[in-house]
Amino acid sequence: CAHQLFVCLSTGPTVSELAVIGEVGQNVSVPCFYNVQSSRDITSMCWGRDWCPHSKCSQPIIWTDGWKVTEQHSSRYQLRGDLQRGNVSLTIVKATEADSGVYCCRVEIPGAFNDQRQNFKVVIMKARISTASPHTYTSEQTSGPGSTSESSFTVTRTWPLVSASEAPQTASPPCSGSSNCLDVTANLQNTSVSLPRQQHPEHGLYIGIGACAGLLLILILALLLT
Repeated sequence: CAHQLFVCLSTGPTVSELAVIGEVGQNVSVPCFYNVQSSRDITSMCWGRDWCPHSKCSQPIIWTDGWKVTEQHSSRYQLRGDLQRGNVSLTIVKATEADSGVYCCRVEIPGAFNDQRQNFKVVIMKARISTASPHTYTSEQTSGPGSTSESSFTVTRTWPLVSASEAPQTASPPCSGSSNCLDVTANLQNTSVSLPRQQHPEHGLYIGIGACAGLLLILILALLLT
């Protein structure tokens, strides 16, 4: 599909000027039409790379007798519309920045000064490069099922994360048998630790130390029993 933007600059009874903006590497269509009511209205026309002169086309790139293309400067300039219905739009295949400039569409209408002339300012720009948004990592933690009060918090981090050497290390408690591991796990699940709602960080620290001491005592007893 062609990527372009048409901007009307000025219009007149026989001459009009338009701007066409496209992207490098895309097929750019420069629109041009004339009224065809019957086969007698079909007429010749030309495209040129300059402002429309009083007659013919300056630096012509393509000609048609109204029924088919009779002259073509390059295969990159094509008329893909229905010529017999007055669609003489120019298609620039795989446009480059060198294709920027003024183009003239001239339809030769019989009679003095009846030719339909349209000037186009074609601008071919480089494709835009989009920047991706930063990747974020979100984790959620909730209190255990046996706690008296449930609390939750969310931690959001933006990449890059800390290195493996800076990450905290967590050691798993030793156990020699499956029964002892089940006992220790049951004791840990029955132990509830909840954060107080009052804003006293030192109380939370004392409770945490006490809980750690209790857990350590349970582990020592389990080792002794083993």
